[in-house]
Amino acid sequence: MAESILLVDDEEKVLDFMSAYLQNEGFEVTTAQSGSEALNKIKSVNPSLVVLDWMMPNMNGLDVCREIRKSSKVGIIMVTAKSDEMDKIVGLEVGADDYITKPFSLRELLARIRSVLRRIGDNPASTDETLVRDEITISVSQYRVWKNTEEITMTPTEFKLLLTLAERPGIVYSRLQLLKSALEDELLNVERTVDAHISRLRKKIEDNPSNPKYIQTVYGFGYRFGDQP
Repeated sequence: MAESILLVDDEEKVLDFMSAYLQNEGFEVTTAQSGSEALNKIKSVNPSLVVLDWMMPNMNGLDVCREIRKSSKVGIIMVTAKSDEMDKIVGLEVGADDYITKPFSLRELLARIRSVLRRIGDNPASTDETLVRDEITISVSQYRVWKNTEEITMTPTEFKLLLTLAERPGIVYSRLQLLKSALEDELLNVERTVDAHISRLRKKIEDNPSNPKYIQTVYGFGYRFGDQP
């Protein structure tokens, strides 16, 4: 079955250009030209991934991304003309899985789409393994996380980062190691993208994100999971 992609951009020519290429690559493609239309299409189409333009009138891509993340784990690639690194980090912090900067080639877009889809579809275990780390419970095969009895909604990227760290408590991972092992993405060459995902993850699982118990910073190197099994 073909993967379903939702393309969101206010420029019809851009949508036609991307849509024709991705359809030729075997994807089912749906388009939307506004944020509100995109939110409605997500409910009706249930896409595997959303390619979302940042700069749109009325409701920009960041606002759309925030709304999507209130109820959906769908993969999101943010498209931005902003080249500043901090602008890209903002997109990740509101819940995007990846970003791509204009101008970009269709081959790069395809590579990023396939990378995020692999991340979403790559089940790390065939058995229903469960990790328990103090208050945190992780169902590996179900991609579900609980803190005590409350389930925590995770994006695929957040889940894989948490799982990588929690599988080996106390082991320190560099940002580059997390990019390669948890995100499995050689295209993300900005190591600070890990910081953005970690920041969102901490807000979800830590009682005090500024003084984390679980995902601890090892200054000058990277991160470790602080709880011991």
